[in-house]
Amino acid sequence: MPPATEKIDQPKYIILLGDGMGDYPIPELEGQTVLEFANTPNMDFVAQHGLLGQVRTIPESLPPGSDVANLSILGYDPRLYYTGRAPLEAASIGVDLAPSDVAFRCNLVTLEDGKMKDFSAGHISTEEARPFIQELEAHLGSREFQFFCGTSYRHLMVWREGQDKMFCTPPHDISGQPVAPHLPSGGEGAGRVLDLMLRSQALLKDHPLNQQRQAAGKPPVSSIWLWGQGRRPQLPSFQEKYEKSGAMISAVDLLKGIGRILGLDIIQVPGATGYLDTNYVGKADYALAALQEHDLVYVHVEAPDEAGHNGDLKAKIQAVEDFDRLVVGTILNKISKFPSVRIMILPDHLTPISAQTHTREPVPVAIFPRNGKGEADKVTKKKRKFSEREAQGSGVFFPEGHKLMEFFLRRSE
Repeated sequence: MPPATEKIDQPKYIILLGDGMGDYPIPELEGQTVLEFANTPNMDFVAQHGLLGQVRTIPESLPPGSDVANLSILGYDPRLYYTGRAPLEAASIGVDLAPSDVAFRCNLVTLEDGKMKDFSAGHISTEEARPFIQELEAHLGSREFQFFCGTSYRHLMVWREGQDKMFCTPPHDISGQPVAPHLPSGGEGAGRVLDLMLRSQALLKDHPLNQQRQAAGKPPVSSIWLWGQGRRPQLPSFQEKYEKSGAMISAVDLLKGIGRILGLDIIQVPGATGYLDTNYVGKADYALAALQEHDLVYVHVEAPDEAGHNGDLKAKIQAVEDFDRLVVGTILNKISKFPSVRIMILPDHLTPISAQTHTREPVPVAIFPRNGKGEADKVTKKKRKFSEREAQGSGVFFPEGHKLMEFFLRRSE
């Protein structure tokens, strides 16, 4: 953990985001959602002592992705600023895009019998993935198409002076489904992109790297999957927009990329993986240390979303409980060093176990203290949970997610 410095008297702000925590009622849980069923005393404390409500993070005109949702939560109307997921990830890994370039997210995936068996190739590690990306660049790369290594299964392909008007499907939307109906289509460049994907399959079939993986009992990388395309966005910095400095803590390139584009300080936490084994306590401790220098810290935890995509109910419950105990609990236990601090807790979207992908329903949000003056409100008479149902019944609703940040920051001044 980084060393702490002196106490800071200015108002401070912490956003704790459990990616994809929201869900639908689940029969195995007697009709409860994961948030209702899970043991979450710390999020429940915030819901009971603070403001509980709902926020719509996904505009109706845009797809329900973490890119759109997190732009909204950070206070940027995605209808004005969103150009695609991949350009945000390009910013994270330091890939410069000219105005005419198009970035694509490049997943390493496992296909079997024409179906999307695993959109993450068994959650391949970055160290295992790097030689695959190097092979792709060596054999398929050119002045026109370039491959860049990202994190785990999440990588990047850049089409220099390329085309972006086509339909590409996120691979996590089609887990277990035939891929043929979801291949790139609908634009002049779709054929070029599809050709790269098919050539990657020929290259990777029976490749020595895959022979090694299979010998170790790991799923093969049988194809790349290109999607999330877009051109470089133009956004004002967070400092310019809100007159506050900020930091981003995440293991995911997408969130790091958004942070870099907005001028946030990217905090690297040892052991942060973006999965169930991530360093939860480290994220909380580094967030508190970052508040010594910054006005706001945004802490993103990916684990609940990954469990939702995998349809793994047990893992999602664990991820939500770990987030509550190790992130939210650590923050609540250690914030006394700051005279005035405001906390906001929410998911960016739902990733229901039954759907195994993102959905666009409003999400629960809790803000503590309610009045923003550093003073706790009285406990509500009802011992409520931080959950979708309780949030919906609260009567508090933010229909435009990008306006939530203004409420969160300005309410305390």
